Amino acid sequence: MARRALKIFSLAAATSGVYLYGNKHVDPNDFGIIRVGRAIATVHLRSAERLRDLCCANRGTFIKVGQHLGALDYLLPEEYTHTLKVLHSQAPQSSMQEIKQVIQEDLGKEGQDLCLPDVSGAVLQVIKELFVNFEDAPLGAASLAQVHKAVLQDGRTVAVKVQHPKVQAQSSKDILLMEVLLLIVKQIFPDFEFMWLVEEAKKNLPLELDFLNEGRNAEQVAHMLKHFDFLKVPRIFWELSTRRVLFMEFMEGGQVNDRAYMERNGIDVNELSRNLGKLYSEMIFVNGFVHCDPHPGNVLVKKCPVTGKAHIILLDHGLYQVLTEKFRLDYCRLWQSLIKADMKQVQKYSRRLGAGDLYPLFACMLTARSWASVSRGIDRSPVTANEDVEIRTNAAAYLPQITQLLNNVPRQMLLLLKTNDLLRGIESALHTRASASSFLNMSRCCIRAISRYQRSRTDSLYRKAQISFTEALSLWQINLYELYLRLKGSQLGNWVITLLSWMHHSLY
Repeated sequence: MARRALKIFSLAAATSGVYLYGNKHVDPNDFGIIRVGRAIATVHLRSAERLRDLCCANRGTFIKVGQHLGALDYLLPEEYTHTLKVLHSQAPQSSMQEIKQVIQEDLGKEGQDLCLPDVSGAVLQVIKELFVNFEDAPLGAASLAQVHKAVLQDGRTVAVKVQHPKVQAQSSKDILLMEVLLLIVKQIFPDFEFMWLVEEAKKNLPLELDFLNEGRNAEQVAHMLKHFDFLKVPRIFWELSTRRVLFMEFMEGGQVNDRAYMERNGIDVNELSRNLGKLYSEMIFVNGFVHCDPHPGNVLVKKCPVTGKAHIILLDHGLYQVLTEKFRLDYCRLWQSLIKADMKQVQKYSRRLGAGDLYPLFACMLTARSWASVSRGIDRSPVTANEDVEIRTNAAAYLPQITQLLNNVPRQMLLLLKTNDLLRGIESALHTRASASSFLNMSRCCIRAISRYQRSRTDSLYRKAQISFTEALSLWQINLYELYLRLKGSQLGNWVITLLSWMHHSLY
């Protein structure tokens, strides 16, 4: 325990580089090594690699926190986010001997019934009573578990998610050590406000460690979004699952950010991005039940051989955020205001969500756009490379204000910000970021959510009919605008516009 604590306290040295990134009171010329931008980048990279290595060495909770930090593109230098993103798909693996022990303990099998490989991996063995085949190489390893492909005795191919041993016992100690570490760092750097990371870990980690809870989440979201025929959620085999071992239907596909895979398989990345936006808009604005870990390893894509359409396979349902009705409706109205560029309403609903006087910064963090773009309308102009650079530069300048904001907003907002960042990263990889269609889908869901709430608050049939008519009219206007955008972007649309323009000039 003492050795682990000493190793963890060395994280302070690794993370101090983050603080130098945004501390306006530090003059880089005071440090011999930090004299030019390249030297600063070198310091960030070295510190990020140390942080990554320490997360891998301590595993479990620390990998989970490292993954969260890797999603904070609006807050941390690129050297950190790029380095820490590998923790999403390349986390340390447990040995087959450890996996065997967990399965033995949870499924009640005796040692002689197990035929798993020895440590050398010389001979592939299986659990006789359960499996015809059990692959020793995991399909993927994450912070809390790893997944293996197997075939049951009845011929069903399954994915078996097995929790890393000792992660449950160690997690509470890790959180305590992390809390002490952050308190010490805060004493050294008073503007360092990252205690919300510990608070979120305390709340969410026990839920993520209960795989039966994950199974219930999977079934709930599958039922909730069953009207989307492109969504596939693996079925849970309850008769075999435990709190540490989860048996699921085996599904495979390419990672959602793999543009080369999409091209090889003839998958339309624009349609894929639209469908992913529909899923999350429905979860956030309409249902208030949100899958909060959509990193590329948890979102797979596969082309259906029958219909030719791309299916989205949603995995890892351990981390969900349940939104209160008040929060969800305020969030709906805030996004409507952002899309309409109604700055008075942006200010009003940002304040209601805890942003206070920092509402311009809050709007920029939500949209990952500059204040100039937010003021003009986020659907009016595409994101440029210069704007991305501007956002990162401003993140450095406003780090204390950003951390203050993260402390002030409701806890529900923290996971939504993380989810937004992960989805934005997918859109960037597919080159579909901030397309007009994504904002139109959000608008539809916001209109439906608010109209449903308004109908629930009145007993008047006339008022309900009035609300429904206004909702239908607003949705029709959005559909008409979307049709216009599609025609404008198509070859046929360009011909029609050219023809109309020629006819206009001919007449006048």
